[in-house]
Parts: sequence; structure tokens; C-alpha cells
Amino acid sequence: MLQYFRKIWRDIGRPSVHYSIGALTLGGFIAGIMFWGGFNTALEATNTEEFCISCHEMQENVYQELRQTIHFSNRSGVRATCPDCHVPHGWTDKIGRKMQATKEVWGKIFQTINTREKFLEKRRELAEHEWARLSANNSLECRNCHNFDFMDFTAQSPRASEQHSTSLASGVKTCIDCHKGIAHELPDMAGVEGY
Repeated sequence: MLQYFRKIWRDIGRPSVHYSIGALTLGGFIAGIMFWGGFNTALEATNTEEFCISCHEMQENVYQELRQTIHFSNRSGVRATCPDCHVPHGWTDKIGRKMQATKEVWGKIFQTINTREKFLEKRRELAEHEWARLSANNSLECRNCHNFDFMDFTAQSPRASEQHSTSLASGVKTCIDCHKGIAHELPDMAGVEGY
């Protein structure tokens, strides 16, 4: 057994064409750390409100609406930013969402919503995509801050208490089913049941 480890040690120390396997391994390890650190730094830089509103489509449309809501300014001083509601916190879910967001980059390049008029024309379609996404992931982003385990149903209105303690808590509905328009204005909902 000892001879086996000595052989491995000799092989690692033996030079390749120009460098030893050990030096190549160490170089690969260092390069991997640098890549991973750079990747995570870039990922987090795109996960800020400043990045989200850096394009005028977001700055002039949905961000202005957000500024008028309880998620932006409230008595407790807790504020939700764009990534809090639109990017999951878990790493795997976050990467999936970032991959989906490449469509938004495509829209930016081809200026599909670069004016207020174009934005309003596509508003319902954009909202429905986001509602479907939140419904499919059980409003994961909402639940990062709003957790049934910590809700005081007695401090809520009777209607909210009933909804939260029955249909939502049982998993029949998810947050976005009742709270559409909580952070942004609703699009024209003509023809949609319940509106």
C-alpha cells in the first residue's frame, strides 16, 4: 500500500512536457477559484436594484410604480428591492432565473418595450409571464420574507386571516393568486374572471 502512494507521489512530481502534474493541478485549482470568485461577483452585481433599474425601461415604468407601494416605504423601514421579488435566493433557483432573464436582455437589444407605449402594450403579457412563474414556484420569492409560520393571524383583518389560515396555508393557492398588483400596477384586466 505504501508503495502505491509513493508511485502516485512520483507521478505527480514527474514533469509533463514543460510542467509537473502537481504544478498543473495547483494552477488549475487557483484558476478555478479565480473563475468561481469572478462568476459569483458578477452574479451578485446583477442581483442589485441599481442594476435592475439601470435601463430606462425599468427606471421609467415599473420602478416608479414600486416607489408608491408598501414594499418600498413603510412604517418598519423594511424594503423589498427588485431582486427580492424577482430572483429566488437559493443558488440553483437563482441560476435558473438568471438563465430565464436572458430573454429580457434579448428584449432590451431589440427594444421591445423601450417606450412607455410599447411597455403598456406588452404589460399584460409580461405580467402574466411573471404571475405564471410565481405560481409555478409557489411564490418562492414572497415566502423568503412572508412565512406562514410567523404570521399572527389575529393581527390581520378577518378576511386576510381566513384566507391565510385556510386556502393559502393548505397549499390550494399561492401568494400571487390573491396579491397581483401588490408592487406594480395591474395591466388592463378586462375579460379576466374576478377583476
